[in-house]
Amino acid sequence: MYLFGASGHAKVIIDILDACKVRINGLFDDNPNCLNLKGVPFLGAYSNFDKEVDSLIISIGDNSIRKRIVVSIQKTEFGTAIHPSAVISDDVIIGNGTVIMHGTIIQSSVSIGKHCIINSAATIDHDCVLENYVHISPNATLCGNVHIAEGTHIGAGAIVIPGKKIGKWAVVGAGAVVIRDVPDFATIVGNPGRIISQKVSTDLH
Repeated sequence: MYLFGASGHAKVIIDILDACKVRINGLFDDNPNCLNLKGVPFLGAYSNFDKEVDSLIISIGDNSIRKRIVVSIQKTEFGTAIHPSAVISDDVIIGNGTVIMHGTIIQSSVSIGKHCIINSAATIDHDCVLENYVHISPNATLCGNVHIAEGTHIGAGAIVIPGKKIGKWAVVGAGAVVIRDVPDFATIVGNPGRIISQKVSTDLH
């Protein structure tokens, strides 16, 4: 396994892979000043690496940056990292490139897309759907039948009540309680959650 991104988020993924006894061959980053992390060697920019990379995880927390990197990379297989302490139903679908961190609980019939982050102690209840590049922050709770569209970030400790739909590239602030559907590109804060801003368009596509 290789990681693309040599900062704090990578440290957590290194711990996960170590717990799974997966060997990490090196770290890539476009910042030439990066250093080795937790004993894993820094290999420089991915674009300058001339050896075959058979399994790669984008170890960057920002959803939009993660997507841009994935789109720019060709002919590479993406791996997953799932901490052994995670409790995951046997019928959960998990896409390539996704990272599931310590102490998460993911219930039956959940579908998680590619290159998502399910952060420490997050809870995802039955029949939820998470599209690609979603980030569920620590201690956030998705109740049953919640649909999270591409690129959305659910903040730490936020709660989404059952059956709600959250649009693409939205932001749900830390501690917010979502009791209504959320449109694309909206930012939601508070309890109950309210929209404080909404972009008309995005350059992510």
